[in-house]
Amino acid sequence: MAVSPLIVHPTEGTLLPSRPLSSPLKRQQQATHSAVASSNGTPALARPPGQDLQAGLGMSLDLVEQMNEDEKRKYVKGRKLGEGTYANVYLGHARHDPAVRVAIKKIKVQKEFRDGLAPDAVRELKHLQELHHPNIINLLSVFSSKDQNLNLVLEYLPLGDLEELIRDVDHVRYGAADIKAWMGMLTRAVWFCHDNCVLHRDIKPNNLLIAADGEVKLADFGLARSFADPGRKMTANVITRWYRPPELLFGARHYSGAVDVWSVGLVFAELVIRAPFLPGNSEVEQIALICRQIGTPTDDNWPGVTQLKEYTVPSDVTPVWDKSAYMGRFGAVGAEGVDLLMRTLALDPRKRITAREMLEHRWWRTEPRPTRKEELPRKQDGGEDKMGSDLKRRNGVVEDENNNNARGAKVARKLDFGATK
Repeated sequence: MAVSPLIVHPTEGTLLPSRPLSSPLKRQQQATHSAVASSNGTPALARPPGQDLQAGLGMSLDLVEQMNEDEKRKYVKGRKLGEGTYANVYLGHARHDPAVRVAIKKIKVQKEFRDGLAPDAVRELKHLQELHHPNIINLLSVFSSKDQNLNLVLEYLPLGDLEELIRDVDHVRYGAADIKAWMGMLTRAVWFCHDNCVLHRDIKPNNLLIAADGEVKLADFGLARSFADPGRKMTANVITRWYRPPELLFGARHYSGAVDVWSVGLVFAELVIRAPFLPGNSEVEQIALICRQIGTPTDDNWPGVTQLKEYTVPSDVTPVWDKSAYMGRFGAVGAEGVDLLMRTLALDPRKRITAREMLEHRWWRTEPRPTRKEELPRKQDGGEDKMGSDLKRRNGVVEDENNNNARGAKVARKLDFGATK
């Protein structure tokens, strides 16, 4: 009988440390300050009255610098795996045990930002410090170098990413059991993020890296954000276009974990057909593809959708696809798999299945059973170079943000959709 993906059996390779309550530097500083106290617990002056406090400040700074050096000395930096304008990636290993390999991502100082750190780097650091799960890339340590560049020590993921496996149709063969295993890993990662009130907002095969044991790890948290406050507006210009849900294409500023679930559904579809399901070249074409391949959003199937600020659809209304239409293209995962896919791609985000509900779906209990991670298909070479390429990219950059043609897409929505058919 198949095992539900809700059940994670810990192994030696997946045991993770408990979440720290604060960074090592902060804990040490707190310990330093708390040590200066009277016997009854009342804070005492760190130095006699009238004495220059600059010396005390200098001692504190020296302590922080020493702790940073101690952290840096725990790892040995090796050859460069990737170099970009945003970051360089190096292969490294733990000094105490050369067999423990790591990837060291050196984020360069960004002069255009006041503090030298891009917001996406801050998001990545913040969320990776908080989220510890077998299917999320593990941040092992952080230290700064002499030039003030930030170095993130990440777990070693030498087998490239899921996109590579999907695209390599000539050398990589996989079936329904493999898809079920990969989807279980991805869904567990997304559920854990949502359970901790974090939206990833850029799920795609390129951000799903593969560890040496075959485990899939969700990476690139540069667009992630907390969503504990439902009344706060959020930007709609997130998630790579091919995986962007219709509510964001229509300009919604209030949304939930349903945006990530839509992306998971499109990764699911891509695993089955081994090609992007909705590869729009612009926002206009993306909307047209959704209407043609899934159904046209209307007030009948999505109450209130026409009130969204940027709602515009083709004049020819396409009925929402039924199960028989999905079976014709995605039947390789069986009737239950198709049912799960349809629920992730519901047009109305309020009717879309949640990540937790995905894990409770009956598809996981049907045959075939998910492939063991050690037996999953994998690339035999080029993994380290691909890891360097993935990690050196600037996190959180949606590819069409730098495309000047995309800037005119919002204007083009008022034009004829017939050209996209």
